[in-house]
Amino acid sequence: MANDQEKVLAARASMQFVEDGQVVGLGSGSTAAYAVQLLGERVRAGLKIHGIPTSVQTQQLAEELRIPLLALNDVQEIDVTIDGADEIDPELRLIKGGGGALLREKVVASASRKMVVIADSSKQVPQLGKFPLPVEVIAFAETVIRKKIAALGASVKLRQYAYGNPFTTDEGHHILDCSFGEIADPPALARELKTMPGVVEHGLFIDLATVALIGKGDQVVELRRDSKAQNHEGH
Repeated sequence: MANDQEKVLAARASMQFVEDGQVVGLGSGSTAAYAVQLLGERVRAGLKIHGIPTSVQTQQLAEELRIPLLALNDVQEIDVTIDGADEIDPELRLIKGGGGALLREKVVASASRKMVVIADSSKQVPQLGKFPLPVEVIAFAETVIRKKIAALGASVKLRQYAYGNPFTTDEGHHILDCSFGEIADPPALARELKTMPGVVEHGLFIDLATVALIGKGDQVVELRRDSKAQNHEGH
């Protein structure tokens, strides 16, 4: 439950980045869901925003909460995106995709003026790689890519549903979960993966996060790429 409390604190702290009239990217996953719920409360209280959801699941939640939505193709730019992460390193590089929405999450983050990452303290790591790196692939190329990634030193598993069928993303692709251990050079690995034909996207988010809000006990630690951590008292 402590993790849930930290997620809620981080989500609440992210509300300071949302203003009237903005287009807001709505992230996916358990922590982002808290932020979407808080935005729903603010919309009911009169906040005027439009949301761009990063997954079918988030879209359904936002619709239930009556948050007005737009398609990404309808906008020139997103003002701010609030999303979670599976790992965050000191340079605000992320591993994302544990929930399978990494492709849309990365597209939305890259179209945003600001990306605010919210997480509980368990997601903060000195070096990325303990969490398996999700790599989204077209099913046709799965075996070929699996071999290539294994040759880079990872143990590679096809993500499956509990009943054994391959997990399928919102865009109809498969996911390879690649355990590298500590990733010494995330940008180099990101470049390497992008050169493999059949790789649609990978879960390394580099130079995308503007600020990370991390719940720690009853406080929120704010990390920026250009400055030291700041503490906020919990409310």
